[in-house]
Amino acid sequence: MPNTRGKILLRLVVTCLVLGVAVKVLSPHRSAETVPSGQKQPLTGGDFWSKSSGKKEELLKPEEAPPKEVDAPQEVPPKEEDAGAQAPNAEPPREPSGPLRIVHLDLKGAAPKIKYLEQIFPLFSSLGATGVLMEYEDMFPYQGDLKILQSPHAYSLEDIKQIRNLAKLSNLEVIPLVQVFGHLEFVLKHEQFTSLREIAEFPNSLNPHAPGSQALVKDMVTQVLEQHPDSSWFHMGADEVFGLGESQDSKNWLHTNNGDKGRMYLNHVTTVARFIKEKRPAVGLLMWDDMMRQIGVDVLKESGLQNLASPMIWFYSPELNLKAIDNLISKYQEVGFKGVWFASAFKGASDIAQIWTPLGHHLNNHLSWLKVISSMSKYPSISFRGIVLTGWQRYEHFTVLCEILPVAIPSLAVCLQTLVHGEFADKAQLETQHILGCKIAIDKGICEGSGAFSGSQVYNMVLHISRNLQKQTDDLMKDYNVRGSFTHYHRKYNFANPRNLGFFMEKLKKLLDEWETYMENFRTQMEAIFFPDTVEEWMDENVNRNMDRLRKMVGDAERIGKLKGGPKSH
Repeated sequence: MPNTRGKILLRLVVTCLVLGVAVKVLSPHRSAETVPSGQKQPLTGGDFWSKSSGKKEELLKPEEAPPKEVDAPQEVPPKEEDAGAQAPNAEPPREPSGPLRIVHLDLKGAAPKIKYLEQIFPLFSSLGATGVLMEYEDMFPYQGDLKILQSPHAYSLEDIKQIRNLAKLSNLEVIPLVQVFGHLEFVLKHEQFTSLREIAEFPNSLNPHAPGSQALVKDMVTQVLEQHPDSSWFHMGADEVFGLGESQDSKNWLHTNNGDKGRMYLNHVTTVARFIKEKRPAVGLLMWDDMMRQIGVDVLKESGLQNLASPMIWFYSPELNLKAIDNLISKYQEVGFKGVWFASAFKGASDIAQIWTPLGHHLNNHLSWLKVISSMSKYPSISFRGIVLTGWQRYEHFTVLCEILPVAIPSLAVCLQTLVHGEFADKAQLETQHILGCKIAIDKGICEGSGAFSGSQVYNMVLHISRNLQKQTDDLMKDYNVRGSFTHYHRKYNFANPRNLGFFMEKLKKLLDEWETYMENFRTQMEAIFFPDTVEEWMDENVNRNMDRLRKMVGDAERIGKLKGGPKSH
């Protein structure tokens, strides 16, 4: 009997335990805190101002997840063979936790070698970036009929794959950019595409009505999309379409369409946008907004662009016109855009031939954008999706280089940390200095010290060159004995007193020797980061003129000195 009671008691205990486990498993999952209906749970360190990569997701219950917005990146549907494995009521894809901070790499000049990207992508991430906007231009390895577009130093298909892998290792989203309308100089300069120009004499903009224009753009877009299968966003450019409406084709169209250039512009970009969405339904499309600024709300609404893409509002000046930006955001909200992006600048937007990045200029630009970002709560139906820190390398395909990337790394660090912390006060400054290994001096426009970031040698050498090469050359030309005894006229007619040459000859040779040694080292540092055409261009624009002056002066002095004070030649 005792054994029977024991067995019954044991069975009851086991049954209770099983029932308890079953109830726990079958009960709806509850978080540690109760969240009121319709509200999102707090972000777990992944909001826009935090130091995280921004890749963390908001913790939403399935029933609380907001409906998908048309311009947001969507999750790629499962392959057919996997479709059956997904539960019918599976939780919908989750949105990123907050706006993105994207570093723009403009590759239409001074494109870095892959080895340098391998070094700086982790730096971008540590400074607070969550992605890179790759404006490839002629650095993309176009194939087939488009192979002619490649630069001689263009990346290979394997390089593009490596760029994506390097970005992934640093938790950086890769957003490719393909210009589809304006800024097509790198395409329209080639003879086989000149018939597609809007203005026959200028290679800037595409004629949207010319036979072959749509096929060209679609081919470019398709090739870039294929090499970025994991990208959630795609930027189609479409800014500064200079000369729009000037071709005879466009004039004919305008004649029958009430002269509406805005509608003509929208017809082209929406056609391209729909093509991209058909090929990649999940991708979120981005566009520069400047061409939309002058187009009326009704025309924009009618185009349907608000269901295809997000505008990226760009302004690069230190003090932004906040009222004008407010009007633009309000306008895009009225049109029905669900998201808006902003674009600041960390380099390449202060002067067309800038050598040295002005820290204060770009810091103030970002402080101004913070004011705009902080005001976004007053726009109920359009959300702030991200900011691109542009780093222009040229103003356009045919203009000179702006400051090269290593020179702008301290500026990028200051700007990213300003966005992360919401200001550039002590904490942001100390963190920036810790990461870079040099002391930020905004008032001087430099990062003082040797620096520990990749490219710091080039940074310091460019600073030395920009401060001293021309100054020392000019100072030597102003020397008392040079001005009085070795003028252009003396050198032209090959006469001078060797005694007078002796007063400055040693100083002249020493200066040249020092700079020759320095430039040899500088070239080695540059070649580790850039391709030969970039090194040649930078040296030609910023070094060779002064070096050639010194070399010629030494050569002339040595030649004329050997004449031992003879009469001038005729």
